[in-house]
Amino acid sequence: MNDDRGMGDPAVTGSPGVGVPDNDGDRAAGLDPEMPGGTGTVPGGTGTITPPGHQVAGRTAGANGGRKAAGARGRTRRRVSWWAELVVLFVFALLVMLVIKTYVVQAFYIPSSSMENTLDIGDKVLVNKFVYHIRPIERGDVVVFNGEGSWDPPSPAASGNPVVRVASEFGHAVVGLFGISPGVHDYIKRVIGLPGDRVACCDAQGRITVDGVPLSEKPYLYPGNPPSMTRFSITVPPGRLWVMGDHRNVSYDSRGHIGDPGGGTIPESQVVGRAFVILWPPSRFRVLPIPATFSKLNAANSALGVLAAPYAPLAAAASVAVPFTWLDRRLRRRPRGRAAARPRRW
Repeated sequence: MNDDRGMGDPAVTGSPGVGVPDNDGDRAAGLDPEMPGGTGTVPGGTGTITPPGHQVAGRTAGANGGRKAAGARGRTRRRVSWWAELVVLFVFALLVMLVIKTYVVQAFYIPSSSMENTLDIGDKVLVNKFVYHIRPIERGDVVVFNGEGSWDPPSPAASGNPVVRVASEFGHAVVGLFGISPGVHDYIKRVIGLPGDRVACCDAQGRITVDGVPLSEKPYLYPGNPPSMTRFSITVPPGRLWVMGDHRNVSYDSRGHIGDPGGGTIPESQVVGRAFVILWPPSRFRVLPIPATFSKLNAANSALGVLAAPYAPLAAAASVAVPFTWLDRRLRRRPRGRAAARPRRW
């Protein structure tokens, strides 16, 4: 009988009465099945078995490989998650800043000397855009306003392409977040007269008067400047303001626009907001209060003084920022806490 087993390792059978051939020269090439670490035959049949040590090692290697692969995938997911979270946080912060810039506070860059020494060239000021929703404009306020249609001719019509228009507006909005450049039609001046006020220059002592009350302007006027070298007398029309720069000898303000529509006054509706603090440079940091000389004239408008205080926008910003920061920290801690508490699996 042709037994193909003779071509390879001999098999040991477990059948009773069947012995192993005496002449088994090939058996010396194999290992005894009972020898530790060797390769033997399966009792009761043919084939080979893997010793227990080799099986455990194989399982351990497979488990280690699986854990390494899972760890690599986890690290990749964490890296992707971190970058995705960073992008989301950046977009969210940008949107919040745009909302704040549009409705609450905005930085403006000072490009000229018309408000020296109150404001120097290169100063950056924060402008409260919300304050005039809770109290009226007061004499002595330093305001930013848009001169388009009053001091400046109207701008040409915007692009008819909605994509171009939106992109342009978005770009200006982002630049405006940092006060990098002034708007083409934006001016900054001090309010001297409100609607209905009679503003005149000058009395016997050379002072500007508002409704006959002389103003003591020396604390904020540029050193050596008189209140005005141009004589004028005007009753401010309804809905308009008379504004002047603190550097009177160089400021081209309401006095220089007397021949324009409105007699040099500007519309209240064109006021962007009130400059309340010099933010930059750090050496120039200070609050911009209303000078004391206007206190008597503004006494009737002081009921909302607390809400209109210079620090109100900063307090409002802090009231929004603190809860968001707390929430962000809570969300960041929660996943890590759960991961630390989860038992490891082997």
